[in-house]
Amino acid sequence: MDERRTVKVSKYLSKHLRHEPDRIGISLDPHGWVSVDELLRACAQHGFPITRGELDHVVAANDKRRFAVEGERIRANQGHSVTVDLDLPRAEPPAYLYHGTVARVLDAVLVEGLRPMDRHHVHLSADRETAVRVGARRGAPIVLDVDAGAMHRAGHLFHVSVNGVWLTDAVPPPYLRLRE
Repeated sequence: MDERRTVKVSKYLSKHLRHEPDRIGISLDPHGWVSVDELLRACAQHGFPITRGELDHVVAANDKRRFAVEGERIRANQGHSVTVDLDLPRAEPPAYLYHGTVARVLDAVLVEGLRPMDRHHVHLSADRETAVRVGARRGAPIVLDVDAGAMHRAGHLFHVSVNGVWLTDAVPPPYLRLRE
């Protein structure tokens, strides 16, 4: 499977497992899972056939580990805009986490804080390098330091997905720092 096809399949799966399952006629269970057979059937019926081998390759090769396969079912690990309960346990975060963004939204973020927007949680990275890659998807990246330790002590809840993305409901402005 070449890299272009891998990326195309990954984006298609992300779209339908995170945001628009109904568009291809699949139903996610309350925790975001769907049968692999149902997913593959729906993809084919909607003009985007994927083989089981391609699906397994995308799941295994994705450096961000966006998907989980458990037995004969699959789900996206985080980033949903549809209602799902990923059933992630609470976790104590490291002292600092990081968020990659771009200059055009920086002023608003520094005033309003980080909000989940169309997703269920704000996504944070455990290291600056990952946050740089996340921010670079939308332009020249800017990385904000998040004082996760102080947030946790103040009662903010954190979860960590199986692929290492830290999730929280919001990050108020006092917990954000832009390094000069």
